[in-house]
Amino acid sequence: MTLDSGTDTQSSSQHNKAASKSGHLSLVELTKTFGDGTGGVTAVDHINLDIKPGEFITLLGPSGCGKTTLLRMIAGFIRPDKGSISINGEVIDHLKPNERNVNTVFQNYALFPNMTVFENVAFPLKIKKTAKEEIEKEVLKYLELVGLQEHKDKMPSSLSGGQKQRVSIARALISKPDVLLLDEPLSALDAKLRQKLLIELDTIHDEVGITFVFVTHDQEEALSVSDRIAVMSKGEVLQIGTPNEIYEMPANGFVADFIGETNFIEGKVIEVHDKYGYAENDEIGRFKIELDKPVKVGDNVKLTLRPEKIKVDTEPRHTDNDNYKVIKGTVDEVIYTGFQSKLFIKVDGMNKLIKVYDQHRNFLTEEELFEWKEKVYFYWHYEDAYLVEVN
Repeated sequence: MTLDSGTDTQSSSQHNKAASKSGHLSLVELTKTFGDGTGGVTAVDHINLDIKPGEFITLLGPSGCGKTTLLRMIAGFIRPDKGSISINGEVIDHLKPNERNVNTVFQNYALFPNMTVFENVAFPLKIKKTAKEEIEKEVLKYLELVGLQEHKDKMPSSLSGGQKQRVSIARALISKPDVLLLDEPLSALDAKLRQKLLIELDTIHDEVGITFVFVTHDQEEALSVSDRIAVMSKGEVLQIGTPNEIYEMPANGFVADFIGETNFIEGKVIEVHDKYGYAENDEIGRFKIELDKPVKVGDNVKLTLRPEKIKVDTEPRHTDNDNYKVIKGTVDEVIYTGFQSKLFIKVDGMNKLIKVYDQHRNFLTEEELFEWKEKVYFYWHYEDAYLVEVN
């Protein structure tokens, strides 16, 4: 499968232009178990991560996968049972949270309710007994960075959720940490505000150039801002890569299913050639596959096929082209979302449903939209289905 990763490379280079030489975060064999004996739960299981200076990396996974435990170990709130954490080559395992040059932004803001916006942001510098003139200059600088200079005299109770989170970010950045940890900082906000702050967070990262470690369970958030994503499940990192790599070339079925929407096509290999092969199953018959992994005749394979990769038409297309799989079906459900229609197509004679996202690139009249119970043909090019599992 040929991938165009230029966008990701460009995004990464833009992020790293501003990056300083500090913020190289290394996690080696990091392990944490809660409880004893057979009742113990391993929340983080021998994780190894090398995070580059100035990188925006996201720890992504479902609830309970260990991502927040991992973040709290980096912050110093939880001690690992095994392994080591180092920043810029210095092991920090033994240091207390306030002795590490690491700050955390929490989802509940953690602002002091009896202090103004200015006083909240200034607090870390006051603790360090920084000169008053320097505090004034730095606070105004970081309030400008997050767009809150006009709100400096307000109390937190008078701010919106988005404004509170921006205060929290400014306060975390003002002491110039090597690494900024963000623990689901947008989860308490509504969808539109979350998207707005996500863009602002990406811009802030470009401006300050330090390492950001972002924790979320939201795939769209991770894909939008990350240089790299580490997908976690049951305390392990299953795959780490650019957003493009994670989405287009998932390491296994779990990653494919967790990142965005997908269809799984399963079958038994019946032919193997140099760069392609053929598999078959009882639902859709024989189909061509790209050999993204080593296979042999008789292997069972699973492929991920994204809904937007599938084309749909009222007439059969490419029936004489071996590179395409063409299937007849009936529209079982239509979800119209404006820019696209989400079609759930039932394969004729089978119970299998295929998800197809039909993009509305041109103006469409009501009559041109696909309808419930309409007979259709859907098809895909074999290179658009990625082989995720072989057994």
